[in-house]
Amino acid sequence: MVRIVTTEKIPLLLWADALDDEALAQARNLANLPCAFHHVAVMADAHVGYGMPIGGVLAAVDAVVPNGVGVDIGCGMRAVRTGLTEIEPAALKKILAGLRKAVPLGFKHHDKPRPLRVLPDPSSMDRIDQELPVVAEEFASARRQLGTLGGGNHFIELQRGSDNRIWLMVHSGSRNLGYKVAGHYNALAMQLARNQKDAVPKEQQLAMLPAASEEGRRYLREMNYCVAFARANRGEMMAAFQEIVAEVAGCDQFGEPLDVAHNYAARETHFGQEVWVHRKGATRALLGEYGIIPGSQGSCSYIVRGLGNPQSFMSCSHGAGRVLGRKEAQRTLNLREEIDKLNARHVLHSLRNRSDLEEAPGAYKDIGKVIDNQRDLIEVVVELQPLAVLKG
Repeated sequence: MVRIVTTEKIPLLLWADALDDEALAQARNLANLPCAFHHVAVMADAHVGYGMPIGGVLAAVDAVVPNGVGVDIGCGMRAVRTGLTEIEPAALKKILAGLRKAVPLGFKHHDKPRPLRVLPDPSSMDRIDQELPVVAEEFASARRQLGTLGGGNHFIELQRGSDNRIWLMVHSGSRNLGYKVAGHYNALAMQLARNQKDAVPKEQQLAMLPAASEEGRRYLREMNYCVAFARANRGEMMAAFQEIVAEVAGCDQFGEPLDVAHNYAARETHFGQEVWVHRKGATRALLGEYGIIPGSQGSCSYIVRGLGNPQSFMSCSHGAGRVLGRKEAQRTLNLREEIDKLNARHVLHSLRNRSDLEEAPGAYKDIGKVIDNQRDLIEVVVELQPLAVLKG
């Protein structure tokens, strides 16, 4: 349930029961932004990010904050329910092997550019050149990155649902395209702030762009392209995933994909005011809207339905949330113990070396507790137990 902090210009509403000091300080900075509206919502999985906590929701009046969206613009989830009710361990291994051949992982890209028809807005190259300067500059590289997983917390997973069906899930984003767009416009916002007497202190990393300015409008256009690119990226991987599952397991039934993003800004109306809602590591949860909340490697994920709670700006968590930073996890977690946890759950996993510990179960919060802390934001529709996971 929500906890309210009233020490700042506007309140903080916290669904996170344990928020580290640095993430809390970042949330306080958000609440004191001149553009911040009504309150700041901090989701149950929140942890420190760059400028703004991951798991934060900021409603801003007439402004956009590039670091309020983050560097992996449009990152999100895609899930598909199959017609399978069981799948053999041998088939799981074959599917993972097929995925390793079909989907470039980590820093790997496709050898050849992907066809223009599978990219967003392929018929408007003139518009891309004229209106999306960073996208245009990165477009040739992006064509080879579409349909690639990336590294970090991105994953491809097979799961057994509480609905007695096998599910397929993909977590990925806009790859280097979103990173370049985010970096360009954050640098531009910082440059513009140098000429403003009331600018946000540089160390807060929360430089803003007026939404109606040419810079702000251009950022929003490029951001929306990255959101569409990330969705297309997940779509390409899921198509390959389904093809492999069909061939290996004989599956001929696949439901409509559920696809949600959790790093973007959108124009919405809340508490009678049109605002730019920044969801950085947060999922939209309108009344009746379906969403996906993944767990960590080896723990449950959830298909959920939003309750449309206005206190969270109709949002919920985007996952389990970290309790250890990547380097801290590599330094402090015991590799053997973390492997044993996954083996005890009978999960085909990607934990092999100390470098992989950044994505070990012990690096993340208890997803069950995270779900319980936001029962006023969502209801669980399907619980998904992991069977096999592939990471970058």
